[in-house]
Amino acid sequence: MAITDFLEKNAKLYPAETSLVEISPSNQPDHAMTWREYNLIEASSTERYRREMTWKEFDVKANRFANLLLTRGIRKGDKVAILLMNCLEWLPIYFGILKTGALAVPMNYRYTSEEIKYCLELAEVNTLIFGPEFIGRIEQAFDHLRGVKTFFYVGQGLPTFADSYDKLVQYCSSTAPAVELKDRDDAAIYFSSGTTGFPKAILHSHAALVSSCLTEQNHHSQTHRDVFLCIPPLYHTGAKMHWFGSLLSGSKAVILRGVKPEWILQAVSEEKATIVWLLVPWAQDILDAIERGELRLQNYRLDTWRLMHIGAQPVPPSLIRRWKQVFPEHQYDTNYGLSESIGPGCVHLGVENIHKVGAIGKAGYQWKTSIVNDSGEPVPQGEVGELIVSGPGVMKCYYNNPEATAAILKNGWLYTGDMARTDEDGFIYLVDRKKDVIITGGENLYPVQIEDFLRAHTGIKDVAVIGLPDDRLGEIAAAIIQLKEGVRCTEAEIQDFCLDLPRYKRPKKIIFADVPRNPTGKIEKPRLREKYCGKPLVEAQTTR
Repeated sequence: MAITDFLEKNAKLYPAETSLVEISPSNQPDHAMTWREYNLIEASSTERYRREMTWKEFDVKANRFANLLLTRGIRKGDKVAILLMNCLEWLPIYFGILKTGALAVPMNYRYTSEEIKYCLELAEVNTLIFGPEFIGRIEQAFDHLRGVKTFFYVGQGLPTFADSYDKLVQYCSSTAPAVELKDRDDAAIYFSSGTTGFPKAILHSHAALVSSCLTEQNHHSQTHRDVFLCIPPLYHTGAKMHWFGSLLSGSKAVILRGVKPEWILQAVSEEKATIVWLLVPWAQDILDAIERGELRLQNYRLDTWRLMHIGAQPVPPSLIRRWKQVFPEHQYDTNYGLSESIGPGCVHLGVENIHKVGAIGKAGYQWKTSIVNDSGEPVPQGEVGELIVSGPGVMKCYYNNPEATAAILKNGWLYTGDMARTDEDGFIYLVDRKKDVIITGGENLYPVQIEDFLRAHTGIKDVAVIGLPDDRLGEIAAAIIQLKEGVRCTEAEIQDFCLDLPRYKRPKKIIFADVPRNPTGKIEKPRLREKYCGKPLVEAQTTR
């Protein structure tokens, strides 16, 4: 079956029920008004604070866009790129593309004009739909986008080189196009994070997308009564595949356009959210705001919130212990995955395994895992090796890159590039990225272990450990430390705190500075290496 079948089923079963809500807190007009009262005020879609659509409207909007694309010559196998911030239009556009048999190509909203051009060419895109935030970047690249023949624009202030999505789509048929879709058909191209240079194009089938729906619901037990609060960017597999649990159960999802702690808690309170997926920095910000007295839990109705889960990066155990102290009734889960494995879920902790906090878990639903040495042979329990995974969500290939595909797909296994170990119960613990291991005086240092230790310091908000060149030892560990707001700390205090670490693991250099993260929460270590080591950004590609 195709992923679009789930949408059509929901439109028939729950036509008048809410499928999606968009909340834009920065547009809130008056804090004395409720969101639903404001929703009744006449306002343009770009000014409105809260918008929503039913499952029937969702399907109709997807059908209309699909038929618009077909009138422009889009056919099965073509590629249509999406360059939008999170908004109510995002998912109907995505499904409209899929209904034509074309491939949806979501793009990172942080891409520069050069990266936009590179990715459009790599994926052989011939149609681009974009929003107002990207006009300048598209104009910069426009003369060089020879493969892109059609531009659709979502929003006000239509540029001269594009057609208006909002005006054209309303005149198109609301009937689903007669395009046969099979589970093996190509469905989407996602891009690797690109934090270490230009990204790779990751090709996935409808079967992979469907498998992600099944995995997500198996892990988090979404029912028709659940409400999922979606905050991360929809261009990334993480947010999209967690939302697939809502798609499978026909339940409501709320797209929150903002990450301030008070906005998150207000959205949970007003929309009666039951499931919230957070990135590490956002969870940290919520706890810090509560500790500073800036957020008072009694001002919010949070009794519906049953599950908080985190992914996209290693999760510090100290953070989860703090969270459970503040929210003891919450279930906690973490999911591990890569865009190459259709996002989160190939490894899964499980809400029943809170006693294993710090582990990423075991093989997820319908997945297999192994930890191997450089020869591809399994390592003994407790030893560090590379994590490899196999399952229904593994990518078909890196599009137009057979060499990179062969390097990561071997005998049905996806080589993740992540170093890991298992404990006596078979739970997997991430140690670090294979390329991030620091070799100092012949000893292997795994930065994640040092970072987890440092995050237990009450004054530290975020930390990244990288290797700096050293004439004697080859490399030394340097800790870039971002302190909490208002906190003062010296290098000597940090070094004293590190006395509980083995001597060879103690950072030899302390740098107080901000820790950069990409939109999906991952630390941008290549940027730190460029800044502090002089290493260029273009180096071995990440599989993330």
